[in-house]
Amino acid sequence: MNREDFPLLKEDIIYFDNSATSLKPKCVIDKMNDYYTNYPANAHRGDYDLSYKVDQEYEETRTLVKDLIHAKELEEVVFTSGTTASLNMIVDGFFANLLEAGDEVLLTNSEHASNVLPWFRLAKKNGIQINYIPLDSNYYVTLDNLKKVITPNTKVISIAGITNVIGDIRPIKEITKFAHEHNIFVVLDGAQMVPHMKVDVEDLDVDFLAFSAHKMCGPTGVGVLYGKRELLEHLEPTFLGGGMNESFDNPNEVYLKGLPARLEAGTQNIAGVIGFGEAIKYLNKIGLDSIHKQELNLRKYLIDKLIPLKHIDIINIESDSGIVTLNVANVFSQDVAYYLNKYNVCVRAGNHCAKILKSSVGINNTVRISLYFYNTYEEIDNLVELLSDYDKIIKEMI
Repeated sequence: MNREDFPLLKEDIIYFDNSATSLKPKCVIDKMNDYYTNYPANAHRGDYDLSYKVDQEYEETRTLVKDLIHAKELEEVVFTSGTTASLNMIVDGFFANLLEAGDEVLLTNSEHASNVLPWFRLAKKNGIQINYIPLDSNYYVTLDNLKKVITPNTKVISIAGITNVIGDIRPIKEITKFAHEHNIFVVLDGAQMVPHMKVDVEDLDVDFLAFSAHKMCGPTGVGVLYGKRELLEHLEPTFLGGGMNESFDNPNEVYLKGLPARLEAGTQNIAGVIGFGEAIKYLNKIGLDSIHKQELNLRKYLIDKLIPLKHIDIINIESDSGIVTLNVANVFSQDVAYYLNKYNVCVRAGNHCAKILKSSVGINNTVRISLYFYNTYEEIDNLVELLSDYDKIIKEMI
């Protein structure tokens, strides 16, 4: 599906590490080169035609993001360097000024480090309490399990829409409805969700959303922080500097611009933002529904091929995303990845930045195969053939 658009796929490479970062189509690469070659001025700074063109392209991407996630206003879309930066800004700029000692934040054991460590730091600094929504037997989050653990002290639920190891799709709309009935904020880590399926922030009613461009055919170093406008108005900027202030004469007379400029200090990754806009156009042409359907078809095909292999332990057989997590009996996960790499197959091995998940699944490291729309059944056949020969895997590990 659209493989001809990706230069790397013309090489003898099978790429199954799409949860870490996706490949980039030529149109995105060309768009960024066009900026660097033909109008490489700063954004929102100059009073000349080149700079004005940059402003137009940069703000067009903001409009594309707004429409992609169905935000209500352009001012609710803030560009950052990625999901990690967005989540840190949400925690440090908003909740650090709101939460007090004893207030509770609910996470899960399957969250990415970027949605855990900022809360850990705030717990150490402000004395908030971190607790966890129990996972069910499939390592999923359910509304019933959430209801079991909320308390009058619960102030925030911060979870991924789709997790990067288990790959489960969380019932975010139901969780948010229940949370808001109890005056609880909801922060959504959308890094694995927005690239793979339609997300409507007004329908989900989440308070904040964070995601990255590089996981959805865009460049690295670009992310989005979405927040409801009335909340973003109270988010204190993490960075201060050029482009986000109206005036400053002394420490007592500092006046900042309105949203979103006051949260985008300094020169942003302009080429990246412009390239991200092209990536969104590209994905829109394919259609996120088509992308999700293709991933599920590929996943089912892979699972059906893996199940008969007795030496393969599949951790997340029933997940509804393009993520398949497994281990080979008595073989360290990194050794499996090195073995596959000999045959130009790229997978991820390790704990995948979800270091507390081991407390639920009882496993420290796994091999992750993460699919995207440009993967094929033939690539899966090649992978399964390599994994099916257990004696060969063991032999090559010696």
